[in-house]
Amino acid sequence: MEKFITLKSIPAPLPMINIDTDMIIPKQFLKTIKRSGLGKNLFHELRYDIQGNIKNDFVLNWDPYKTSKILIAGANFGCGSSREHAPWSLLDFGFKSIIAPSFADIFYNNCFKNGILPIKLDQQNVDILMNEAENKKDISVDLENQKIIYQSEKIIEFEIDEFRKKCLIEGLDDIGLTLQKNKKIDSHEEKIHSVQPWIV
Repeated sequence: MEKFITLKSIPAPLPMINIDTDMIIPKQFLKTIKRSGLGKNLFHELRYDIQGNIKNDFVLNWDPYKTSKILIAGANFGCGSSREHAPWSLLDFGFKSIIAPSFADIFYNNCFKNGILPIKLDQQNVDILMNEAENKKDISVDLENQKIIYQSEKIIEFEIDEFRKKCLIEGLDDIGLTLQKNKKIDSHEEKIHSVQPWIV
């Protein structure tokens, strides 16, 4: 998993509430177990018409938002089914951080496991950043200091669990965390093998 320390981008504004996982990545694209290649189908029904042509009225089809790394969204983002394809598609599109007033719990947890930083802010601060996004202004996310910087010097602080923060900064997903205990695992396996050699 890629390390997350700081991030600077013109954020994409998506002022919609209750964006569910089926809207993020529709069910017909869930056949794969690969994490790559899903970005093209992100928000498929909003980005494309029935014939598969790009819609000109959706924000992620506009410059500069089609290359945004930060998404500003409404409350209860990621509700619905618990498909992990939702954060996979957001990450594959290019999003590294999502800022919203609230998230569905399972989606929120899945973001951290896949290297995405979800940030909960009160509605007033989300509205401030949404305005920056609509005006195509850069914002910066400083994970180490837990700050969002906009208009060069204005700061919004955010909270994050210390363990999750450490995992993002060090680029550790569940597999990475397990591999950190490799020596203990090897030692345990050697001990078991010496006592029960028939176990391979």
